Amino acid sequence: MALGDILARLGLRESQPEQAASAQADRPPTADALREALQQTEQLVQDGAVPSPVTARVQRVTSTVRDTIPRLDAFGAGSERAYSVMATATDYLPEAVGGYLRLPRRFADTRPVDGPKTALMVLIDQLDLLGATMDAVFDAVCRDDANALVAHGRFLTEKFGSRSRGGDLEVPDATALPPAPVSGAAAETPGRAPASSEPPAPDPEPNSELARLRPPSSLDL
Repeated sequence: MALGDILARLGLRESQPEQAASAQADRPPTADALREALQQTEQLVQDGAVPSPVTARVQRVTSTVRDTIPRLDAFGAGSERAYSVMATATDYLPEAVGGYLRLPRRFADTRPVDGPKTALMVLIDQLDLLGATMDAVFDAVCRDDANALVAHGRFLTEKFGSRSRGGDLEVPDATALPPAPVSGAAAETPGRAPASSEPPAPDPEPNSELARLRPPSSLDL
């Protein structure tokens, strides 16, 4: 028997499989593992036919955590906020929902378990706390980019002045347009006005009905 096995049996040293399992447990969950945990909790709520206030609050937490997962690296290794996000996805949220679902519905929704609060009310309080916490974490992780955007806007304002504001941009005068091109015979004869495209109205014939009905003037007398 190897010395390592003897020490492992005596509890003086962990065996290699135990060491590997311990090292694996110490590693933070991957982004895919966090998303899978969220999906399992959502499926648990769907299959358990929980009241709609519970469903809405669970979806609020899972949606915020999903939006935060791609930005966890911004917190850095060992961050308490990053740990809160991961623990919410893998432990806090599923444990809260699972504890409620393990109780009979009539008992959970009607019997006081914490002073006047029922198990349903206790669960709703826990989900509200998780939702507010995850919202605060998400705001914190996005604040750096938001501050960078504000700083960039100030830089543009200082560099371009009033031109950086869309309302102050100079717009060319619409009246200063080039003359329209002239085609045909008018274009060949400089200084000649273009002929009208409408034919002149014909003069009334002397013997027309209109001429007979015209009242006599003083010149006709």
